[in-house]
Amino acid sequence: MASFIGLVAAAPFFHLAAPVKAVTPSPQSIGSDLTILTHNDLNGSLNSTLPAAIVLSTSQTLERAKKSCAALGETLWTPGNRTGETGFLTYLDHEKETEESSQYWISGGSECRTITTKGEVQAVPCGTHLPVLCSQSASVSSRTVADAARNGVLRFIPETDTGTDSRSAFWAFDIRRALRDSAIPIPECSEDCLFLKVWTPYLPRDRSASKKKAVMLWIHGGGFATGTGSDPTIDGGNLASRGDVVVVTINYRSATLGFLALSNTTIKGNYGLSDQIAALDWVRAQIADFGGDVDRIMVFGQSAGADCVRALLASPIARGKFSRAIMMSTPNGAGKALAAWRYMSIEESTQKTAALLDEVGCQWTNGTDRSIQLACLRAQDPMKLITSTYIARSVVADGTILTSNQLPLGSNSTPLDVSVMIGVMHDEGGATALLPQSLNTTQVLTDLGYSSSAILESNAFPMPTGNNATLDLFKLVACVATDAEFRCRGQSTAAAAAKNHIFPTVYSYEFDRSYQILEWSPNFPLCEAPKSAAKPHGDPTQEYFKCHSGDLYYAFGTLERQGRPLRDEDDIPFSQYIVDTWTSFARDGNLNPDLEFLVARGYTNTLAKIKRTGSWKPVQAGKQTLRILNTDVRDEGFRELEQCAALGYPLEYYYG
Repeated sequence: MASFIGLVAAAPFFHLAAPVKAVTPSPQSIGSDLTILTHNDLNGSLNSTLPAAIVLSTSQTLERAKKSCAALGETLWTPGNRTGETGFLTYLDHEKETEESSQYWISGGSECRTITTKGEVQAVPCGTHLPVLCSQSASVSSRTVADAARNGVLRFIPETDTGTDSRSAFWAFDIRRALRDSAIPIPECSEDCLFLKVWTPYLPRDRSASKKKAVMLWIHGGGFATGTGSDPTIDGGNLASRGDVVVVTINYRSATLGFLALSNTTIKGNYGLSDQIAALDWVRAQIADFGGDVDRIMVFGQSAGADCVRALLASPIARGKFSRAIMMSTPNGAGKALAAWRYMSIEESTQKTAALLDEVGCQWTNGTDRSIQLACLRAQDPMKLITSTYIARSVVADGTILTSNQLPLGSNSTPLDVSVMIGVMHDEGGATALLPQSLNTTQVLTDLGYSSSAILESNAFPMPTGNNATLDLFKLVACVATDAEFRCRGQSTAAAAAKNHIFPTVYSYEFDRSYQILEWSPNFPLCEAPKSAAKPHGDPTQEYFKCHSGDLYYAFGTLERQGRPLRDEDDIPFSQYIVDTWTSFARDGNLNPDLEFLVARGYTNTLAKIKRTGSWKPVQAGKQTLRILNTDVRDEGFRELEQCAALGYPLEYYYG
């Protein structure tokens, strides 16, 4: 498959707050690396009151420094008068090999003034060659700004290749390529969906720069049928800014256009996976222009996106293209979940696709001429293909991208040089299960695809005894769905990988705190923290279902950006901790952030939490450590082992 064709050439261009000019400024035209430096505490609009600067690393005279800042549409930076306002500068010394404090040109009125990374202002000769601090006047990004863009308010403003995402990071917007090799090319239909976005705190002057940043490549979920890398919930600006990493979000073909596979034809399926691998190839070829390090690429995804991460780990084609992986809430094939734990053959997929072919008028029988079928499919309106009652949305063992029917975890499996983290929400099934329409427990479980006899006879799932019989039954069903569809085989994956030394390290977690995303709150209001007069936005300390997708705001630090009200004083510090650990894993392959990094960035909340809770330990053979993510972070052993065994998914399920 052809690589992504970007709107950047050998080096990126960026557009700041200045009016549109004939020549867009770039690190090359300025003659310096560019870094956005700020203290991002994830407090949304409150971040606009915190200091921010654009750092020019090339030493130059004061006169040249003024011109360089002006070329960016900025001026020399002016420090504020508030106590501690210059503390964020200490990070500039974090990776230096000497303890000597650096000096930078700043605004000085009639004087030639500099500031050290310790906040000391000094007057120096104007001809001295020093690096520069320019102002950063871009506004803070918000859901309102994003909505304005979607609603056409910004429609006729000239499009630029890259720019600044608020005060936190540079971004490259909607780099794309056309689907020239679509499995089912249909004229007059825009299948030009392969976009990616890049956020970076650092743009190098050239590719040989030594300050390269770890890269986090996000694969969105959506049941292989919906979703987008442009969802503002997964905006990468806060991750890039706070974590000092490069963030990439991508699109890939989904539904029938991305996963249709037909035996005895050239349609082999996995086109969505091939798009993801093409995105990885693009990143490996181009990310150095955005300050990214090709040796530290982490893929991470949630729900179907986590399924894709698992498939990439299993793919020989993707091997060696990334070094870390996070699988958040991976569906594992029981009940309503997709069969991600075992990849169908193309023949099996073809049998399941027969209903789709019949519905769109391309009937299939064993004797049907495949060429006629293909011609029929190519003639269909693509909307008909992706909105039919049945759609193709499963990865398959196609013999090229996936050569085995599952991720090899057995004792004879080939080790992979990828550090891995895998985890779930406490009540995944609170969103994926349906509220029961009857109180017949056996029938409800059977209708959801479970073996009711095995579940009820095991006595591992006692019926809750509350005041609402329907809610009690739903609690039972949600518990079964969480274990069967997410938790059990996820825990077995981590345990088997540790026992058989498949990955250098593997970590496991479970969220006991959540904030359900605004756009998707099934079974409302069960996935919402209960409200009261004292807690009008919800009280997370009370009982509620911590549902599927309730981790996304926290992991991307977009709670305030999305305009969600803070329910208590812990929402922001908890998100800070999650962002800091996720980005630490990207930087170092270690979920325990470097304490010196936290001190240099001024991340006191996370620093205090780590000192209280101790280090996050990886899963080991015979010792399965599960980190419980809540305001009181702690470690436990793996959960629901008796229930998992009753469901037929014991801890040894993947041992091999």
